[in-house]
Amino acid sequence: MKLALACLTAAALCTPPAWAEYLVPLRTIRAKAIVNAEDLALKKGEILGALSDPSDVIGMEARVALYAGRPMRPGDIGPPAIVERNDLVTLIFRQGGLTIAAEGRALGRGAAGEALRVMNLSSRTTVTGRITNDGSVEVN
Repeated sequence: MKLALACLTAAALCTPPAWAEYLVPLRTIRAKAIVNAEDLALKKGEILGALSDPSDVIGMEARVALYAGRPMRPGDIGPPAIVERNDLVTLIFRQGGLTIAAEGRALGRGAAGEALRVMNLSSRTTVTGRITNDGSVEVN
């Protein structure tokens, strides 16, 4: 009775909440694995923050272990890493017409556009830069 009274507002009736669909893995997907279309299913329900569009997930990398039947959240996936920890990368510094390139060792892993710490092999100095599409790291 209380619910019915609370739902009535100026002769308008309350509508029940709309059910949405959210993505769940069909099997356990390990961290660092690429998510494929056959790994996913849509499940009916109302989960805030859960992913619902398969095109946002297919081809992405699992950042954490994804367990079968559990909703997937945006922080659980990301673009595939192109630089792995301990990879040799080219450090690039550009300013005006000057370009300096040096060899470095990646201290983490990441995808294009992400920040990455790299040790300059010549000076043994640790710097942070952005990973470019070709796998080099631009330092400011």
